[in-house]
Parts: sequence; C-alpha cells; structure tokens
Amino acid sequence: MSKQISILGTGWLGLPLAKTLLKEKYSIKGSTTSAHKLTSLKELGLDPYIINVTENGSKGSIDSYLEGSEILIINIPPGLRKNPESNFVGKIQHLIPFIEQSTIQKVLFISSTSVFADLEGFPLITSETHPNAISNAGKQLIETEQILLDNQNFKTTILRFAGLFDTRRHPASMLSKRKNIKNPLAPVNLIHREDCIGIIKKIIETDSWNDAFNGSYPEHPEKAKYYSAICEEMELSIPNYNYEVPSKGKIIDSKKILEILGYNFEIDLKLKL
Repeated sequence: MSKQISILGTGWLGLPLAKTLLKEKYSIKGSTTSAHKLTSLKELGLDPYIINVTENGSKGSIDSYLEGSEILIINIPPGLRKNPESNFVGKIQHLIPFIEQSTIQKVLFISSTSVFADLEGFPLITSETHPNAISNAGKQLIETEQILLDNQNFKTTILRFAGLFDTRRHPASMLSKRKNIKNPLAPVNLIHREDCIGIIKKIIETDSWNDAFNGSYPEHPEKAKYYSAICEEMELSIPNYNYEVPSKGKIIDSKKILEILGYNFEIDLKLKL
C-alpha cells in the first residue's frame, strides 16, 4: 500500500490530521488556498500545494498534488452558510476528472450529519439511514456524496461528522451570545476534533472503503441543559431559549464506528478537554 496521502484542505481539522498521519510515517501532500501558508506547512513536513477548487474550475497543480497518492481526503468546507448561492456540487464535479486520471484509488469525503433533517420526536439516525435534508446545504452534500459513491474509478467512504469542537472552539461560546434559541429540548450531537482524527486514522488502518459512517459522541444530552451548564462552567452568559415552538432534532448513532472500526471515543462532551 502506498504510504502517501493527499489531504485537500489543511485547516482546523486537516492540519492536525496531517500531523498525526506524519507521525504514522505517511508522506502527506497538503493543499491550501493561501500562499503565505506554504512555508509553515513545509516546515511541518508536508509537501504543500496551492489548490483552489471552485465551481468554475480548479486552480493549481492538481495533477502533481495527486500524483503518487493512493488516498485522497476531501476536507474542504462547503461554505454554504456564508454564501448560500455557492455551488459545492459543481466544485467537486470539477475535481473528479483529476482524481480519475491520477493514482488515487480511495477517497474519503468528510461530510456532515446535516444531510439528515431535524424532526419532532428526535429519530435515531444510523449510518444506514437514508439522507433526507431539506436545506440547500444538506441537499448539496447529499448530491456530492452520491456522485462520489457512484464513481467506479475509485472507492469512496463517506464520513459524516456531527458538531465539531475542541479546547478553543466550543459551540457554547457562540450560543451564549444569542437569544430565542430554537430546539431547546433537542438532543446534542457533538464530536471532539481528536476523535475525528482518530476515526479517520482507523478508516485508513482498517481499509474501510465503499462505506459510510456517522461520527458523534455516543451520549446526547438535552440542548438547553447541556449548553447552559457548559456556559456556566465557562463563565459565559446563559443562553436564552425558545420553548414556545416544538423542538426538532435527531440522535446520531455511531455504533457502526465502534463495531466495524473498533474505535472507542476518547474525549467526552464535558469541558475536561
């Protein structure tokens, strides 16, 4: 097996992932859209490239970036919250011909549990649950997942993460500033960045391709109670919730990660980060 991996997107998740894989003796080609980051990425041991995937085409030496790698990890944010009109599906469609013509045999697409709609009754969502998002962002992710899965030129595994957090980035810090927050009774679905990296590493180690996994910590406390407690512990303002409208949500089940990958979550949802 090739010990070279290309990571498309070396930001908040991609960079520490690259560092972890480097320690496992993988050779890492990493992409960035910022020229000023090239030096720092190279100093860390990565082979860095400026790659910009857009809905109008891809820019950069993509052929060289993919050459020699067996695995491509697509870890670029859709950016649909800030720019709802963005065509994320188009971005990936422009990228696929380059993958087909390269040495890439396996693709890991970092998706989101937003491909599943929030509903009253909080349905249990397994990795086999059919995606049913009604939002533009969710629909685009669903279409992107399917395009990659349907391609016979490489094997694809879909990894859908719940809300991401780490020591310095917890959603409670953003919620504390808001009022009239919806869905206070909904279950919380979160996952720590270190567990995200651990799961990705397990997929590679176990050669788990042509599959789909949902990544979320196994416990799902009530939203209002959880975030209020976290804000109190962080000495932040307690969020204000809207109880007048029925709460909608879902419970993301990650048993498949435990059973198929043999991965045990290392960090819980408390502030012992």
